[in-house]
Amino acid sequence: MHSTIYSTRYSSPVGVLTLAGTDDALVGLWIEGQKYFSDTLAKTPQQRDDLPVFQKTKAWLDRYFAGGKPDPVWLSLAPAGGEFRQMVWKLLLEIPYGQTVTYGGLAKKVAALTKKEHMSAQAVGGAVGHNPISIIIPCHRVIGTDGSLTGYAGGIELKRLLLEHERTQH
Repeated sequence: MHSTIYSTRYSSPVGVLTLAGTDDALVGLWIEGQKYFSDTLAKTPQQRDDLPVFQKTKAWLDRYFAGGKPDPVWLSLAPAGGEFRQMVWKLLLEIPYGQTVTYGGLAKKVAALTKKEHMSAQAVGGAVGHNPISIIIPCHRVIGTDGSLTGYAGGIELKRLLLEHERTQH
């Protein structure tokens, strides 16, 4: 049996965010206009602002945008995706605030976890790009091998803003 999916909006310093969740968990957080907006949702969510998971998420976002470093484990996250994507998203949660990893570095971690000799950085990049819970699962912390800000579904400028925000916090 599928849970009902609800949604609400949150005004942030980087634009309006849409949150999607069930009674128990956050399943999506998208920045207005981002690629793959809500593509992991099986059905259209019902508007509901008072859901406890949304209140917790908004408090998390308030703290984040105020310069805090809230821990994603405070939230019940349930992004929809296959085993490979889930593994990549879990690794994203391990990247500390204000730090970055490369797609290649992330691919090496995935290869080690899956006991493979090699893992394609492009395959990892695809999983990173389809992360349905932006900001909280910090896909913006993954950069190109040469240090370039590449491949962010919310746009490169937004990626730069989020990284700058995190680097200036203490």
